Amino acid sequence: MKYSLYLFAISALYPISHGDVGDFSPCVNYFYRDWPPSGIEGTPICQNYENRYHFATLYSRERRSPWFSAYLYTTPAGKRPKGNWKYEPQLANSKADGAMVRFPIPPHKVDQNVVESQAVQQDYTNSSYTRGHLNPSLHHQDRIDRRSTFTLTNAVPQTQESNGGPWADLEDHVNKTLNQYCFGRAHIVTGIIPYRVDRWLKDEHRVAIPEYLWSAYCCPSYSQNLPESLRKTFPTFAAIGRNDPNSTEEIVPVDRTKKENVGYDVRAMSLADLEMYLRERYRREITVFRNQCLESQDYL
Repeated sequence: MKYSLYLFAISALYPISHGDVGDFSPCVNYFYRDWPPSGIEGTPICQNYENRYHFATLYSRERRSPWFSAYLYTTPAGKRPKGNWKYEPQLANSKADGAMVRFPIPPHKVDQNVVESQAVQQDYTNSSYTRGHLNPSLHHQDRIDRRSTFTLTNAVPQTQESNGGPWADLEDHVNKTLNQYCFGRAHIVTGIIPYRVDRWLKDEHRVAIPEYLWSAYCCPSYSQNLPESLRKTFPTFAAIGRNDPNSTEEIVPVDRTKKENVGYDVRAMSLADLEMYLRERYRREITVFRNQCLESQDYL
């Protein structure tokens, strides 16, 4: 594809501007075939930390939380880094430096323009929700890559029962599966499904709470000696997890035989089924991976 045609195609999906916010073109390599998921509107962020890009996020300014983050899986190494949370200065000022910035201490010293433009530490303080990574540090090897995931533009309000329970189990399952059986690039996109009527982290209605989290991977090059239990998980795999124990069960049923984290179940499914549920909630056609992650097809 010629660059001019490629750039036109990307601009048709997302508004093009200069810098690390408003433009996916500097970091399209995090998407399969360089094509971001289609059908969800928001502000593109190329997540810049220590002068290089680490992943891509589609952010909702109105909800002060991300729609999804996209990244490349690498085999993790070392301990989980210390969670020094950061923010995106270009959401507050388009002329600001593109690299994410650590929140000041004490936290009330953060600039008011930052407070108005995105989630800040105080939003999560004394709430019943954790800062749930969409792009988890667990799925990266490089130390700087892992630290870059600790930005609130990559976090959503997630219940502790989900974050430390079934959703953590899913992230670990994906980690072990890709590490053992994926031989090439593995693209992962993790996002949220909103409530039909938005619910908010606090009375100020600043940060929207997702009803579900979803994740999908694309690994076109994989082992042909898969165990029977993994035959349906390549080249794509998807899952949706409950973030509300009181949600209805048409998307993710509840296993009431469990002793822990009842109501926070995660349901594995095909990529087609995930896109069907996204289409039903967003009321528009949504494509997570270009051409369903099929490399044998021709591309313009």
